[in-house]
Amino acid sequence: MSYVLEIKNVTKKFGDFKAVDSVSFNVEDGGFFSILGGSGCGKTTLLRMISGFEEVTHGDLLVRGKSMEAIPPERRPVNIIFQNLALFPMMNVEKNVAFGLQRQRLPKKEVNTRVEEMLERVGLTGFEKKKVTELSGGQRQRVAIARSLVLNPSILLLDEPLGALDRKLREHMKIELKMLQKEIGTTFIYITHDQSEALVMSDRVAVMNQGRFEQIDTPKNLYKNPKTSFVAGFVGESNEFDVTGYADGILTTKHGYKLNKPDLDFQPKKLFMRPEAFILNPTEELEDIELIEMKVKTILFDGSNTKISATIKQSQDEVLIALPQNAQFEDLQEGDDVQAGIHYDDIKCYRD
Repeated sequence: MSYVLEIKNVTKKFGDFKAVDSVSFNVEDGGFFSILGGSGCGKTTLLRMISGFEEVTHGDLLVRGKSMEAIPPERRPVNIIFQNLALFPMMNVEKNVAFGLQRQRLPKKEVNTRVEEMLERVGLTGFEKKKVTELSGGQRQRVAIARSLVLNPSILLLDEPLGALDRKLREHMKIELKMLQKEIGTTFIYITHDQSEALVMSDRVAVMNQGRFEQIDTPKNLYKNPKTSFVAGFVGESNEFDVTGYADGILTTKHGYKLNKPDLDFQPKKLFMRPEAFILNPTEELEDIELIEMKVKTILFDGSNTKISATIKQSQDEVLIALPQNAQFEDLQEGDDVQAGIHYDDIKCYRD
């Protein structure tokens, strides 16, 4: 397997504080790899070490098998796009994209050819003479990508590039970026705190917490099979409960609710249940299902993402349940009694 980037036990310390703590991972050539985490988790520091703007305290990082130790940023085969894009407002699109090539003192004919080809690939043919201030947010994003990719980097680093866009444009750009990366084939390493961006666009995602990786996986496995309580709570939406006891296949929550979860071989401290995992008012007998009696407290209408907040009768715990997209529950009202079923496999338990 060909790895374009290898990170080997990399640590970054600022005084006594470890911003990145013994991180190791590999990125396949041509892949879309995302690092997902909250503010202060170390993801941007890690990106800056890859790009050369921060020195590695311990460990090593290799691009195409070559160590980047002591290689300055301008000599590394990587380019970086920040949230503010850092385009030159006094230059038109063509000059922005040509800037890096001109600094390499390439022949004018070659510069023009490469700029023309790159603008065509990112869908900006005909925009060459426009000022970047005349472009939409999405078009400026594509100019920034073109300016980076025209230099043929081995890796394109993207540090929360969609953060400044409005929600609708962000949703559109997620699809555009994914399609663009697949078409061009350059390796993307994407930093974000937005789980939707990471899950939608990536081939693999690393979830980062307090300087370490909690889990590296495909988006599907990350969502379906979170390995730690942090990942279960951070990725996607979940109902979280503290567990105070487990015996004879029965879990007891902090507020006294007891539910079945056979065959656990450890004493859990937390459990998670996703809103969409519940089956409302099951009409047939299902195996390996926990049935919970609830009362509807609030209906949270959000189109296709409508949920109800319901109270478990035995414990008064509140649970979010996603409503299926059919007419069956259109008449559901606050105060209604409902029965919710959830498969034992969808009750995720963790030691901490």
